[in-house]
Amino acid sequence: MLGKPIRLLKKKKRKKLLPINYEHRINMSLTSILSAEAIDTAVKECEAPESFCYKKFFKTCGLSAKTPQEIKNVFQLLDDDNSAYIEESELKFFLQKFVPSARTLSDAEAKKFISAADDDNDGKIGAEEFQAMVLS
Repeated sequence: MLGKPIRLLKKKKRKKLLPINYEHRINMSLTSILSAEAIDTAVKECEAPESFCYKKFFKTCGLSAKTPQEIKNVFQLLDDDNSAYIEESELKFFLQKFVPSARTLSDAEAKKFISAADDDNDGKIGAEEFQAMVLS
């Protein structure tokens, strides 16, 4: 045989790129920020249909007493699609993020929730809007 031998190259395995917050979200849970007892109490207070009041909920679960970073962390957990916004479809399952067996919010409750925080009228809640709402 003439010439140099042909060397077969092995394909390098590429690491699968995950969304920026993926690892952070795996290692974080609501109960690492809020007490399980406070969460249960807050969810039980709004078991009845049309009884959800975000101010009362945030106060009862202890979120309104948390740092801005902790509030941002909760926001990231609530943002299912990692879009940096919480949309109405995500808000309907808001209580279930805290307690899986909780009820869903009604359309009216979700709309009221969004309108209370949506300062720029884009129909969704951004992280800063959420933080302002929680601390109000």
